[in-house]
Amino acid sequence: MILQKAKALKGEITVPGDKSISHRAVMFGALAEGTTEITHFLQGADCLSTIRCFRSMGIDIENIPEHNRVTVRGRGLDGLKQPVDILDVGNSGTTLRLMSGILCGQTFSTRITGDDSIKKRPMNRVITPLARMGADIESMEGNGCAPLLIQGRKGALNGISYQSPVASAQVKSAVLLAGLYGNGPTSVTEPYLSRNHTELMLKMLGADIEIKDTTATVNPAPKLHAEKITVPGDISSAAYFIAAGLIIPGSEILIKNVGINPTRDGILKICRRMGADIKIENVRNTDSEATADIYVRYGELKGTEIGGAIIPALIDELPVLAVMACFAKGKTVIKDAAELRVKESDRIAVMVRNLSRMGVKVTATEDGMIIEGGNPLKGGVIDSNLDHRIAMSFAVAALAAEGETEILGAECADISYPGVYSDLKGLIQG
Repeated sequence: MILQKAKALKGEITVPGDKSISHRAVMFGALAEGTTEITHFLQGADCLSTIRCFRSMGIDIENIPEHNRVTVRGRGLDGLKQPVDILDVGNSGTTLRLMSGILCGQTFSTRITGDDSIKKRPMNRVITPLARMGADIESMEGNGCAPLLIQGRKGALNGISYQSPVASAQVKSAVLLAGLYGNGPTSVTEPYLSRNHTELMLKMLGADIEIKDTTATVNPAPKLHAEKITVPGDISSAAYFIAAGLIIPGSEILIKNVGINPTRDGILKICRRMGADIKIENVRNTDSEATADIYVRYGELKGTEIGGAIIPALIDELPVLAVMACFAKGKTVIKDAAELRVKESDRIAVMVRNLSRMGVKVTATEDGMIIEGGNPLKGGVIDSNLDHRIAMSFAVAALAAEGETEILGAECADISYPGVYSDLKGLIQG
């Protein structure tokens, strides 16, 4: 993928459905009784991995990609069947971790694996609490990573109160989903509140779940009932258009129907802190997930500090926020984000290495980076490390940089946003 500097980006865009919610709609629909109809489903590779895995466990799922519509004919909490082969989650950490919680509650045994990247991602953060619940789950290589072997349970899992050392929606969700098969209440307390899509959707489907501060508690569920689910636009996908509109002179972009769940809207708060010209319009609710249109316009940005409790609300947007920081006056410090090192790539190391190639003064720290903004970027050869968020972030940087930029492995964006490059190019003026 080769990109040139853009004169300006103008127009309207509707981004694909939220990845986190699309995953959960399929998983929870499979566990519900009745037919779950999902509209504006994300047709990204990760979400298709979730569909593939649940089809392997006997769930009838109809996917109509041209309409982004999926129908899941649920079989109830105990309706999954033992897969014939090992389940392959591809590159999807959400599928791996959430499905682990569900599978610990089944009476059959399962093996789960994924691609080379997935096999490096830490799973002990999920294995530890699930084992405390009485689940028989282990890393088959003994290294705390996939592939995993999950043996069928003999009876109900133990309800526990778990203090999670990390604010992770995937960890929280895995434990809560296992809690549906428990013998009493299961609660998860986080150091900071992570995204709460699991709690909201489980409640919508009839689960007995309570949320208080950073603690979520679920009681064993006799059953879940199917619902119609409309997936809002993914704010993580909208982030690339937000950033492009703010850093490319002359740009004005309206991004329509974006989810603005308060556990996900950290990027909007940071943009305002940086002095961005950004407006939230037409706010409305869809299935308990608020949506809105986001208007952005180019303007001067200033450096800021990004850390603390806001990190879980923008963890996936930090790479593109780092790109924005390059165009802000002054210094931007990103901290408390060590989680970036165990994503699809070590995003701290990869961002710093590639930004340096573009002439940015940037320093890696243990849990983030320090960026000196305000200097022009120059094009170069960027290695995405096959990380979709790295590739898309540098597509934005390329449109604001002098000269030509080549992004290696750019096709990995299909994991979460098929068509992102054509959508960006479609807004370029001149």
